[in-house]
Amino acid sequence: MKTCKSVSGLQLRDMLVTAAEAVDVHKQEINELNVFPVPDGDTGTNMSLTMNSAARELRKLDDLSVSKVSQTAATSLLRGARGNSGVILSLLFRGISKELNGKMEVTPSDLSAALQSGVDAAYKAVMKPAEGTILTVARESAASAAKVCAETKDDITAVLSSAVETAKATLAKTPEMLPVLKKAGVVDAGGKGLVIIMDAMLQSLSGVSYAEVSRPAEAKNVEKAEGSEEEVHFTYCVEFVVTKAPGTGKDPLLLRAYLESIGDSLLFTDDSDFIKVHFHTDNPGKAVEEALPYGYLTDIKIDNMRRKNADKKSRPAPEKPLGFVVVAAGKGVADLFRDLGADTIVEGGQTMNPSTEDILNAVESTPAETVVVLPNNKNIIMAAEQAATISDIKTHVLHTKTIPQGISALLSFSPDEQLDTNLLNMEAAAEKVKTGLITFAARDSEFDGKKIKKDEILALNNGKVVFTESDPIKAAVKLTRVLCDKATSYITLIYGDSITAEQAEAARDLISAKLPSQAEINVISGGQPVYHFIISVE
Repeated sequence: MKTCKSVSGLQLRDMLVTAAEAVDVHKQEINELNVFPVPDGDTGTNMSLTMNSAARELRKLDDLSVSKVSQTAATSLLRGARGNSGVILSLLFRGISKELNGKMEVTPSDLSAALQSGVDAAYKAVMKPAEGTILTVARESAASAAKVCAETKDDITAVLSSAVETAKATLAKTPEMLPVLKKAGVVDAGGKGLVIIMDAMLQSLSGVSYAEVSRPAEAKNVEKAEGSEEEVHFTYCVEFVVTKAPGTGKDPLLLRAYLESIGDSLLFTDDSDFIKVHFHTDNPGKAVEEALPYGYLTDIKIDNMRRKNADKKSRPAPEKPLGFVVVAAGKGVADLFRDLGADTIVEGGQTMNPSTEDILNAVESTPAETVVVLPNNKNIIMAAEQAATISDIKTHVLHTKTIPQGISALLSFSPDEQLDTNLLNMEAAAEKVKTGLITFAARDSEFDGKKIKKDEILALNNGKVVFTESDPIKAAVKLTRVLCDKATSYITLIYGDSITAEQAEAARDLISAKLPSQAEINVISGGQPVYHFIISVE
């Protein structure tokens, strides 16, 4: 590996773009390290989307000073961060950027200090850092870099190489630090993603690059920064999720190629069970029609960007003291939250973690002096908190981890109470509700010594798998009985897009026959993906 005394801004840009390409190539490998079999935000997908948000901006950058490259990367990562892994990644690079501010080149000592600054920023932001995670990998690699830097002051390649090798060694030890990893026989997914990023940066510095590091043709079509209407090449921003139909045999790359031919700014996530699309086009109908043969579509969103840009010229004056932004998936669930007082809905949830910028845009489009965000998913809370820190509007984040918690929180809101009192009451209400989820196994796994097969029905009690079933109706009835006790007064069954109204009513009748008569049972068509049933018990 060749010796290098320092890194220029151009080299740093190429290192970061290479890292984004590497994570994109390996995202499914990272996804498969997820410990639990339930469908989730997928660490690899989130880290890939987060890194590519920076790569897009870096490819259009004219000022290639180290300071500008690192600042652009940090800002883009912050706004594009998805899921906890993406937010932590953005925090690491925020610390790195802080250390490289004003630098014309990166020396070995600069790199060592920047890595440590990144670690400090990430640890400071995480309330309860756990050993055996991406944080541990980052900390140990920074310590190794500092040690080698003290011994070798004129070879930045040696410093980065030491950090990478230590990161790999630490990653291999993560199962010994976290029992849940050891039990599953895997290393930490976030740590794996960081190792891939660091290793790709080292390879780029050494002259090895991925095929798509230089993409001049795409650089002309990448998503433009928010600004004037002249920057919008296409009228519509289109998003949708395709849940793959079994046995179609259609190659998703054909869909990707077609979408690229009718638009730009394509983000195309091809997972084992779904395809997620975001791109800009003048033909949204053709895009949706082309996607239909691949499965069934959900979360279709079409925005007129020219109208949006015109609207952004001035934010409307606040119409009320307090507003609510809610993250939810499924038309019925979204409608329910609107009925309860939500002003703005951010489409997202499990397997569809919105970015920091998605949440920020929702906050800033809410016509209120103060905004409260309900993430309704534990993997979205950190992104919501990052949005709150960069918003010009006073923003509070309630740590709601499930849809039932969000519903209970909004139900407890009283317009006659002060903000602080309402926040306390809403948090207390969210903590009291019990949440049951009926979903499916996204992969083969093992739970308490029992083999779980892909697509088997899973029952989750407040996030933990408690049993498996072959039928979602039976699972919903059984789980509801587990959640209820003599004090239970209200049960709400929110059924998803895979359950018919007749099936939901059948579940209600079975639950009613087996539970105390004082419990009131409500059935709501949520239309949510992923979860056959969301069960709320109070």
